Amino acid sequence: MVTVLDSLNSALRQALTLDARVYLLGEDILDPYGGAFKVTRGLSTEFPDRVLTTPISEAGIVGVAIGMALRGLRPVVEIMFGDFITLIADQVINHAAKFRWMYNDQVRTPLVIRVPMGGRRGYGPTHSQTLEKLFLGVPGLRVLAPSVIGNPGDLLACAILIGDDPTLFVENKLLYLLPVQKKTDLVDFELNTVPLDGRGVGQKGIGVTYLLTVRGAPPPVLTLASYGYMAELARQAMLKLAYEYEVFTELVIPTQLAPFEIEPILASVRRTGRLLTIEEGSLSLGWGAEIVARTVEALGAGLQAARRLAALDLPVPASGPLESTVLPSLENLVEIAIKMVL
Repeated sequence: MVTVLDSLNSALRQALTLDARVYLLGEDILDPYGGAFKVTRGLSTEFPDRVLTTPISEAGIVGVAIGMALRGLRPVVEIMFGDFITLIADQVINHAAKFRWMYNDQVRTPLVIRVPMGGRRGYGPTHSQTLEKLFLGVPGLRVLAPSVIGNPGDLLACAILIGDDPTLFVENKLLYLLPVQKKTDLVDFELNTVPLDGRGVGQKGIGVTYLLTVRGAPPPVLTLASYGYMAELARQAMLKLAYEYEVFTELVIPTQLAPFEIEPILASVRRTGRLLTIEEGSLSLGWGAEIVARTVEALGAGLQAARRLAALDLPVPASGPLESTVLPSLENLVEIAIKMVL
């Protein structure tokens, strides 16, 4: 069984092997510890000169990596907990994402920043957040989010080896130990893949969009749109809705969140007439709000219903029961979906 963690670890090894310009930087990433979530395990032993442990300074790490990228290297930074991307905001938003335009396309910043995100592990308010929405919509910055579908490592390897723009690579912590689901593993689902058309301004698309329907089911009456671990929660909800309530859905899973391409979601909603977005970040002013807004603008009266499911607008508690209350759940998803179609 290949887990998401295994897939990402293999992708880092592949990138370090194929391109001597690839460097890996982060806190506590050297063996035998191998990083807080073990995604970098074994790599410092194999590539001792290009896997570099750093002081505890996220802004400093990313600042150094930006300089490395400007000088022709392809650095990969691990931020130990995604909550700390707040400390790199100036380096990324005001510098790395803008250099290409400031210098008339004479320089590029091929930098990948890996960020473990999310809660449900009891880590408390400052180690359980899902904050990528703070970086969505930043011109010049790509944001990717793997799920269990396909090959998460391929997405990471492409970002490292092919991408020429700064990339935020969002890894939900609960994905790490889940098995990767290839098309042959999805016995209950039909899987289709939609490549990006690269219309994002100034950037070529790297990720793909996955479309899932329940195998042998009638036409779907509701579109679910989600990414990362919440897409896995949505996949569980699809089976529960189909087998227990005869509510049939289609799930759209983008792996590139920015620059964003709405067309795969619009195509699905044109078929179903209804849209439910699911994300683990807080509800207000989030990814789902943007999806709904764009869908309303594009489809108008063709959209019969739209809802968003996300975390409550509260800090994530350390208490298990309270954390479960704040974060969106399978039960929340099923309840909202039923209300939208019945």
